[in-house]
Amino acid sequence: MTSGTNKQILLVETPKGKLAASNFKLNMGEVPSPKDGEALVKVKLISLDAANRAWMQGATYRSAVEAGTIMAGGAIAEVVESKSPDLKAGDIVFGDTGWQEYAALPAKQLQKMERMEPLSHLLSVYGIAGLTAYHGLIDVGKPKAGDTVVVSAAAGSVGSIVGQIAKLKGCTVIGIAGGDEKCALLTKELGFDHAINYKKEAVGKALRAAAPKGVDVYFDNVGGDILEALLFNMNNYGRIACCGAVSQYDGAAPAHGPRGIPGLIVVKRLTMQGFILTDFNDKRAEALADLHSWVNAGKIKVREDILSGIENTPNALIGLLAGENVGKRMVKID
Repeated sequence: MTSGTNKQILLVETPKGKLAASNFKLNMGEVPSPKDGEALVKVKLISLDAANRAWMQGATYRSAVEAGTIMAGGAIAEVVESKSPDLKAGDIVFGDTGWQEYAALPAKQLQKMERMEPLSHLLSVYGIAGLTAYHGLIDVGKPKAGDTVVVSAAAGSVGSIVGQIAKLKGCTVIGIAGGDEKCALLTKELGFDHAINYKKEAVGKALRAAAPKGVDVYFDNVGGDILEALLFNMNNYGRIACCGAVSQYDGAAPAHGPRGIPGLIVVKRLTMQGFILTDFNDKRAEALADLHSWVNAGKIKVREDILSGIENTPNALIGLLAGENVGKRMVKID
């Protein structure tokens, strides 16, 4: 049995505008005891994702996070005690533990993971970020050698991997990111052919210069005006993989949605498809095999942004939504 204090982050108020640290509070709970079929886990690394903010707005592919409850979030954790034959103490798992140091969850809700160094790769390239990038690009975007692929939020956890996979598939790759440093990272370190700083350049005009023959695949992480600019630059039969809409998660609703969607989709015969990672569970092993081989061969460079201390989790999410991170952001729990 484990006794002691369980630090937790509660969502105490559903944000009305931009997310603020005051929407959360640190709570000292008790370490739970696992029931039959459950395992008690010690959280090691909490995944921070733009989707965390979307969960506060209402039900999505999961139930909404209600005020007064532990903030939801996925994490890599180690089993401390198990009352299930499927798990034993010392196993490494991924699960929706929430923002807390300890959680007792049904074993069937915990996914056993390979123990590796660094453990952080289980959240980045071999976890949510890498698998989302892989399936969104390969299975939804369907790139072919010679295609022009554009990815927004290109220096983030998913976008940075999308661009590198697209290069491996023989595509010309254009990344859209906020800031000169991020754009330099894309072209100088990650192998992108072009980078557009949306904070300084008109995206539509920059796209026409970087991709004069048009865009075949767009991996959309942001929605909003950038999605609109891409719609006008897509080639006939282009594919748009809709991964997220971070521009619309935090703060006031936009004055208008992307214009021209119905007409452009029809005239250009575009395919525009949303997806979530669990759509591709049956292809997980194949994706991981490819990702492992590419990383081991040095063909994919992994960028991670690791902060420490559960009390810093709210500000870490706020910073992610503001575009502070390069690569996968997570919080290490000591």
